Amino acid sequence: MDRSFLRFLLVGVFNTLVGLSVIALLLHVAGAGYWASTFIGNGVGALVSYALNKRFTFRSDASVGRSLWRYLTVTVVCYGLSYGVGLLGGKLLSALLPAFPESRIHDAAALLGTGLYTIANYAGHKYFTFRTVRTVSGQAGESSS
Repeated sequence: MDRSFLRFLLVGVFNTLVGLSVIALLLHVAGAGYWASTFIGNGVGALVSYALNKRFTFRSDASVGRSLWRYLTVTVVCYGLSYGVGLLGGKLLSALLPAFPESRIHDAAALLGTGLYTIANYAGHKYFTFRTVRTVSGQAGESSS
């Protein structure tokens, strides 16, 4: 595991705190509704995540035009993948352990999905979103893929 994974985790904690803070401010101070507050808060958290992962985690010089659509694509694909795996995992656990409390099965499925999301999201951003290639001169440059 390289240091960028630890930086990725730190960025995840920070952007979560920022997003939740915006949600709380909008809900409890500004009096905004739940859906607007969570949409805006999650959006702010995602923008913070993008900016910090681009500069701090992966130290990428990729253009915003190229990397932002890749960032959004990787994030949505990873969410869908983790949601699907968590859903299937929960159904499988329910079938294998019928006496197990359903709330604990949901917890286990959410934990499985979150773990998968984190690892797949890191790999997607490292190898696709913010990937740089070395030129013949050894300088980093944007990938043309």
